[in-house]
Amino acid sequence: MSATATATATATPAIAVDELRVGMYVHLDVGWLAHPFPLSSFRIDRPEQIDTIRGLGLRQVRWSPALSELAAAPPGSAPTAPAPAGAAPPAASPAPAPPAETAQQAEQRRRREALAGERAALALCERQYAEAAREWRRSAELVGADPGGARERTEALSRALVDKMLAQPETCIRLLGIGAGDRAGAHALNVTLISLLLARLLGLDADALAELGVGALLHDIGKLDLPDRVRHADEAFSAAETRLYREHVGHGVTQGRRMGLAAGALLVIAQHHELADGSGFPQQLDGARMTPAARVVALVNRYDNLCNPLQPGRARTPHEALSLLYAQRGRYGSEVINGFVRMMGVYPPGSLVQLSDDRWALVTSVNAARPLKPRVLVHDRRVARDEALYLDLEREPALGIRRAVKPQQLPPEALQYLAPAPRLSYFFEAAPARDDPPPGAGA
Repeated sequence: MSATATATATATPAIAVDELRVGMYVHLDVGWLAHPFPLSSFRIDRPEQIDTIRGLGLRQVRWSPALSELAAAPPGSAPTAPAPAGAAPPAASPAPAPPAETAQQAEQRRRREALAGERAALALCERQYAEAAREWRRSAELVGADPGGARERTEALSRALVDKMLAQPETCIRLLGIGAGDRAGAHALNVTLISLLLARLLGLDADALAELGVGALLHDIGKLDLPDRVRHADEAFSAAETRLYREHVGHGVTQGRRMGLAAGALLVIAQHHELADGSGFPQQLDGARMTPAARVVALVNRYDNLCNPLQPGRARTPHEALSLLYAQRGRYGSEVINGFVRMMGVYPPGSLVQLSDDRWALVTSVNAARPLKPRVLVHDRRVARDEALYLDLEREPALGIRRAVKPQQLPPEALQYLAPAPRLSYFFEAAPARDDPPPGAGA
């Protein structure tokens, strides 16, 4: 079982912060965005982490003795009572040998452990996503009445996302199982998270990433000043409606100035519909006059709109969207589009695929540094859906992806089994090291 899944089922007594020691596995109950660590549950491996926890103002935290690695007995543990004088030591009774595990039982156990680890990792990402979504909504609600407060909250959210992203040597892009809810917030987070990952890959530093994050979170904030009917681009718009829709960029810059946003964030808002070939709007800038952050956000904004349009029937699959963007690469610039393909892989999370052994699968996560062998959920009619098999294709050298498919190309049984969400939502997580066991196989 994975460390995350195990921690859930392990007793977690409280301990005073002053008694923390290196080696303890602790749980911080202050929300993922309220501390600088990549995860809220982790093993302390250096004294500086204890100082950081003390700086959070907590008086005590929960910890898991079973997941800790302490050089001495943990504080507060009861001493072993000494034996009465002259008493003979109790005879050790041999433990009964466990029954031998058959190959089938071993395979079932590995499947259960892998599934538990996958579910725990997904649940963790979805909790973190929900926390980020709540912060985005609170920021958006403050734009009109308290622009300075909206800026502070947005900057804090962006910095938290950047800090946690940079704390991971390698990052996976994970498909979430949630597909409903606030469309505006989901779009803002999708664009922000994927843009930050791409900009990191392209070499932007932490400060530039933080400004990009603010601009991406607020790139559509000008739509608050538009009538509902023109907040989302539609091919059926009249010329007047198209002009009105495009005014959201100027409204967004005005809102951003009221909020006191940094120049980098304002330029993302101002240029998120510009294109490197000069065919964008509102100023028809070419790539040389766009900021690197704006070029990234413009591409990712288009990708998410292709995958998650207002009318779901017009949605492109992630593979189709990526292929279209690459075919139109002159609009985005070779560096940005090549980086995007390199990061997302040929089959981005959310792609439905046929494996080389003819089974159907759903791509659930992609390592942004090694995207050609993603993790997939596999359709297997012999296995119940709640025990479905997840495979890391990087660890399956004999197995690959033959082709991407559309939902309507799957047999109905496979489509129901894989159950792709009606809207793609993404988050990020730490990628396992190359020699780590797959999720569920160990701590």
